[in-house]
Amino acid sequence: MYYFDYDAPLFRPPSEAHSLIFQVTLGCSQNRCRFCGMYKSKRFRLRSVDEVFAEIAAIPNAHRAAVRRIFFADGDALIYPQAGLLTLLERVQSAFPNLTRVAAYASPRSLASKTQVELEQLRYHKLRQLYFGLESGDAVTLKLANKGYGPSQMLDLCLKAQAAGFKLSVTAILGLAGHQRSREHALATADWINRLSPAFFSLLTLFQRHNDDFFQQIEPLTQGQILEEALLIVEHLSPQKTILRSNHVSNLLALAGSYPKDRQRLILAAAQAVRAAQLDPDWYDAVPDYREELF
Repeated sequence: MYYFDYDAPLFRPPSEAHSLIFQVTLGCSQNRCRFCGMYKSKRFRLRSVDEVFAEIAAIPNAHRAAVRRIFFADGDALIYPQAGLLTLLERVQSAFPNLTRVAAYASPRSLASKTQVELEQLRYHKLRQLYFGLESGDAVTLKLANKGYGPSQMLDLCLKAQAAGFKLSVTAILGLAGHQRSREHALATADWINRLSPAFFSLLTLFQRHNDDFFQQIEPLTQGQILEEALLIVEHLSPQKTILRSNHVSNLLALAGSYPKDRQRLILAAAQAVRAAQLDPDWYDAVPDYREELF
């Protein structure tokens, strides 16, 4: 149900499908990553507290008790100034009596902008889950992607968020390094996740959306090579209390399980997918053609 008009495009994680969404920011404060085309049509700006207050007020009183989860969009709501963000969190808590938690995307830049004490304040006010795009644990791949931060910097920032009590949902991108550094990308990403053990870890697959220039810088993986990269990652993953998902529409293989309990089952599933792909050379050697052109 829509209560007001969103500034499109609007993106949210799959697990926020049933959350009420408020656009606290428009666009992404770190909108320079070469591989990402999510917010290329927007200029980043902070929306005023009053703008968001007006949208909160637009939710009918009769519907408010049903709201249990809220997602603060767009791409980097955590960058919002601390005082304003606390004010917004206080307002949604008072407006929605059964609210259990608020979630948001977080960039390395926004995590770097908050002290641990400030993060603890936000968590106390029910901002409980952050979605963080690692993309790769490999420093060379991150530089090619123009992420702006290295893997060790991002690990320190995420450890700070964990110490403040946040649940982190981290994403990495299959195919991001191309053929050139596929193995390095896979092994370094698995090692990074093992060091953090986030609450959730998700795999996406690189696809075309306003990022043609980036595709020209790499030798894209074939479908079979993407499955092999996924297998290499799960073979080397050994985090504690981490839930793995690869359920994005871009993924060739759906994986779901919990570490450490399901580690061997996930390895077996990925290995079976690779063996099946090898039996169909035409499919194995084809480069995925999935793309999004609307936004």
